[in-house]
Amino acid sequence: MSPVPSRPDALRTVLSQMGVDGFILPRGDEHLGEYVAPCAERLAWLTGFTGSAGMAAILPDRAAVFSDGRYTTQMDQQVDATAWERLHIRETPPPTWLATHGGTRRIGYDPRLISESALRPFSDAGLTLVALPANPVDRIWTDRPAAPCTPCVPQPEDLAGQSSHDKRATLAASLRDAGESALVLSDPASIAWLLNIRGRDVPYTPLTLSFAIMHDTGHVTLLVDPAKLSDTTRAWLGADVTVLPPDALEHTLRALAPARVQVDPTSNAIWFIQTLADAGATVIRKENPCVLPKAVKNPTEQEGSRRAHLLDGVAICRFLHWLDHNATRTTELDAAEQLDRFRAASPDYREESFPAISGAGPNGAVIHYRVTPGTNRALRANEVYLIDSGGQYPFGTTDITRTVWTGPDAPDNTVRDAFTRVLRGHIALACARFPTGVTGHALDALARHALWEGGLDYDHGTGHGIGSYLSVHEGPATIAPVFRPVPLRAGMILSNEPGYYRPGAFGIRLENLHLVQPSAIGEARRSFLEFEVLTHAPFDRRLIDTVLLQPDETAWLDRYHARVFERIAPHLESPARTWLEAACAPLHAG
Repeated sequence: MSPVPSRPDALRTVLSQMGVDGFILPRGDEHLGEYVAPCAERLAWLTGFTGSAGMAAILPDRAAVFSDGRYTTQMDQQVDATAWERLHIRETPPPTWLATHGGTRRIGYDPRLISESALRPFSDAGLTLVALPANPVDRIWTDRPAAPCTPCVPQPEDLAGQSSHDKRATLAASLRDAGESALVLSDPASIAWLLNIRGRDVPYTPLTLSFAIMHDTGHVTLLVDPAKLSDTTRAWLGADVTVLPPDALEHTLRALAPARVQVDPTSNAIWFIQTLADAGATVIRKENPCVLPKAVKNPTEQEGSRRAHLLDGVAICRFLHWLDHNATRTTELDAAEQLDRFRAASPDYREESFPAISGAGPNGAVIHYRVTPGTNRALRANEVYLIDSGGQYPFGTTDITRTVWTGPDAPDNTVRDAFTRVLRGHIALACARFPTGVTGHALDALARHALWEGGLDYDHGTGHGIGSYLSVHEGPATIAPVFRPVPLRAGMILSNEPGYYRPGAFGIRLENLHLVQPSAIGEARRSFLEFEVLTHAPFDRRLIDTVLLQPDETAWLDRYHARVFERIAPHLESPARTWLEAACAPLHAG
């Protein structure tokens, strides 16, 4: 999908016909999800930028593409600088840019693609905003792919850990207690969790694109293409779930008036709020009540994650053994494909949980680099290689990053220093014990402290939530410099992934997944939490400067590697097992 210079001008013509001077185009679909179907890749089609987070703003005489620090280098590589300014979304927020250059112009937006919360800064900037009846990009994207229609299948209770009936009963009771008649859901992950269903409508995440209305009776109206539902799935959903086609959505929403209807102004498009209010319903703005219970994994989901990480660890260790012998005879694409083949050796493996980030040398410095045939680079001797990948299994989702040295010579002190500081930050967070009620913001500096001591840092969060055979990026909790008022809770799974990136040279990131667990420490009046490490794969000892490690850090690493060997070695063939034994040996042994 490559940009065509005439596309911005063609869009300007359509905007003029629709009576507006400019347009805001978020990266997303009607469900406001991270991963979208090809038919919703409007931002990529228009600008060439394929990152999973971003926005474009277009005016008669100028245009800009915005994204965060993960994608600034990628924007520079993908977006035509003669047609688009390429801007950091925090340093130059789109509302500020539009207010500066748009003046009193009328700025159009698609109300189905942006939430009320996301639109508010544009209103606060004094812009004249116009909700458009249709997306203008669709009028010029003449070969736009069709909407997906893949089978929706049950997620059995022995994997989900709780019946849909019980989940719906809990939500229905909360609606009744609040005097609300219904809850609107447009997030397919929430619907998948609530109804215990999965699908294949979007890449990397097992979702069925749909909408749902949860009623205070426990009944659910599911708006989904009926062709996605087999008789088995319809029977699984049961009599308390009514299925309607998506084109019945507006009528179904309007029929809720004049009741009190709960809508999340962040996870739902503003169109839902506008439609309900126009029909006379009372809109109650609250956070999506599915998000928190979905994030707090029940015991069945926790055990499923452990099972997934064991299978994933076997594949990762086979890959790292293979890479140790083939690094300088492969490419970024070939290495990512080889890792996928190792995962696919398990019959339980379904697909990648996101496109593998396979970056050698300077490409590793692109935080969310996505290798393509056009950018594919051979791995060379004596350079840093970063591989960030994950898998989807019916009982869990994985995400792991390892950074390795291709050899044969030893890495220089600059690389070893940076790697070891990243590793020290990773260990500091892994060892954290903290009072119940602490947010991820309070823990983020632990992962950065060793880097800060050396005058280094990284421009991304340290940890994100992970779903249970759902999205690899899941809220509401994060570990990041930006404060979010969501305490970490026992049962949540979060990543631990500090990094360091030197543009044009190399990138380093070390990522494990952690399960939040109750801690045995703490006074009787105050409970504490800690992390159980789920990921099983060694860190490259060639990149570790042992002089920089404190004794307790060395002890943690030796214990971790011992557990990796204990759990993974029995599943490996002899050559890989011998390699793993050396890779997991105590640091003082080599």
